[in-house]
Amino acid sequence: MSEETPKTLLLTGASRGIGHATVRRFNAEGWRVITCSRHAFPEECPWGGGRENHVQIDLADPNDTIAKIEVIRARLDGQLHALVNNAGISPKGEEGERLNTIDTDLKTWGHVFHVNFFASVVLARGLKDELAAARGAVVNVTSIAGARVHPFAGAAYATSKAALAALTREMAHDFGPFGVRVNAIAPGEVETAILSPGTEEIVSGIPLRRLGQPEEVAQTIYFLCSDQSSYISGTEIEVNGGQHV
Repeated sequence: MSEETPKTLLLTGASRGIGHATVRRFNAEGWRVITCSRHAFPEECPWGGGRENHVQIDLADPNDTIAKIEVIRARLDGQLHALVNNAGISPKGEEGERLNTIDTDLKTWGHVFHVNFFASVVLARGLKDELAAARGAVVNVTSIAGARVHPFAGAAYATSKAALAALTREMAHDFGPFGVRVNAIAPGEVETAILSPGTEEIVSGIPLRRLGQPEEVAQTIYFLCSDQSSYISGTEIEVNGGQHV
């Protein structure tokens, strides 16, 4: 990749964990990374060009998400090589407990789905022409909770991630004729600052007997955005050390 024409990634949820590792991975390969967050650009981020390539956006607000499409488009040179929908929220109860289908209020359901599900299709559809111009890739970050009841992830989070997996298939079908590949990754227990208490009990049941690292997930995301996966579309890769078996 020449320094004059770097590829461009648009990434949501870049401030910590998997998102932060993804920024570092793509940045190391010479990509320009445009980050999206409801917060202003954090000064402690280590990669160059971060402030200029940050868009403050509230993914929970569909009107703001739609409005910011033009802001993002103005920062592109007509091409978007990869869109990674990584942002996700998983609210808990007042005592940190899991919110199930009975005690999750409707407002919370809507908030979770706007961030975890609707924002993904709004961004992809709004930037379809730029993705097509680059024959780019979309990666949706789902979760192991989208396929099985999880002891910590709530019902709204789990169903939003299951819906995102289904959306991945639909988008792969619809975007494919434009040369755009759409895939998903489903992480399991990854060692980040937001792990729930009790996660260590889950580790004993994982075949690899350890937590995943954010860098391992970022490597998979990079693979799905690279030419090495040029004929892979419509799939969901589980990154969980065998936790699903």
